[in-house]
Amino acid sequence: MIVALEVKPRDAKETAETLRKHGSVPAVLYGPKESAMPIAIDAQKLDRIWKEAGETTVITLKGAGEDKDTLIHDMQFHPVTGKPLHVDFYVLEKGKKVTINIPLEFDGVAPAEKAGHIIVKALHEIEIEVAPAELPHSLVVDLTKLEHVGDHITASEIALPGSATLITSGDEIVASVTEFKEESAEIAPAPETVILTEKKAEEGTASPETKNE
Repeated sequence: MIVALEVKPRDAKETAETLRKHGSVPAVLYGPKESAMPIAIDAQKLDRIWKEAGETTVITLKGAGEDKDTLIHDMQFHPVTGKPLHVDFYVLEKGKKVTINIPLEFDGVAPAEKAGHIIVKALHEIEIEVAPAELPHSLVVDLTKLEHVGDHITASEIALPGSATLITSGDEIVASVTEFKEESAEIAPAPETVILTEKKAEEGTASPETKNE
């Protein structure tokens, strides 16, 4: 998927704060064969594109010379409002593949999980090299293959686009089944009861009174 975004060259005299006050976000684009160029983007359009594209979708920038296919390389957000403060766009070289980490999307319910066992998700992204036109937003991991304790899915089993090459080791385990074992609760011994017996003092024998004659 490729999406388009309108941008405009940024006047070096305009500060980042001035741009933000006028509803724009300061940004920069650069690449292996592209000199760094400061640009400005409408904040609302950028917010919509970010939610749709993220960091794994090719964004065609229009308005800064000829169209440029890019990826969002870095985005800074306001710590309180969460609004974008600055964006770095990486310009892709035409005709060359890109190497990128793609998030994994776990799909379906594993029969082993229905049986009460535990599904361990060891990886949440894998690295691939792929043509920009086939760059996936995410890659699907089919959990329904996990039926028994010990079953697992490796990186090499994940379906990739036709132009993609797996960079992550194919033997890396993505998800696996671990047996669920109930831990037997230890029964604490009952506290020892100590009975204190009060010993009564023996009564002494009263001595007879001596009478004076």
